[in-house]
Amino acid sequence: MQEISTKPYLLRALYEWCTDNGYTPHIAVRVDNQTRVPRQFVRDNEIVLNISFEATSQLQMGNEWIEFSARFSGKSHKIEVPIANILAIYARENGQGMAFPVESAGGEAQDSGADAVPADEADQAPAPAAPRAVETSPSADLAAAKAESATDNPQPDDDGTKGGGRARLKIVK
Repeated sequence: MQEISTKPYLLRALYEWCTDNGYTPHIAVRVDNQTRVPRQFVRDNEIVLNISFEATSQLQMGNEWIEFSARFSGKSHKIEVPIANILAIYARENGQGMAFPVESAGGEAQDSGADAVPADEADQAPAPAAPRAVETSPSADLAAAKAESATDNPQPDDDGTKGGGRARLKIVK
């Protein structure tokens, strides 16, 4: 019998920790042909989704899939994410959470038919090399959103690369 991965258990534990502390849990997802999300908000084959109780309906966090319904621009959509495609889970308010390695994605993502998504759900996160604690800055998210709305030209990130001025997960040890 094949051993079950610890990843779904860690995801459920960190989700519970976020909700117990009044934080908003978000997941960063690598999008491929098995992932059902609003395709128009996927950037570089990645999307960040708010999975809080308030933002989702019928949330199920199993060992193979995270499934829920969520509203995007007033329309309800079924979201399906393979556990294997989750890059990270973290609290929006303080950035605490955990990142996971994800193998290269293949294929196109399936569109759930969404028309729009709030800015905090359309953010993206890079794939880290191994599970680690992560930290993001809510003020960096706000600044990135303002910079993005002010211009269509990609702005350099803190490391000088042209990342479009988007917030990124910061790995802490």
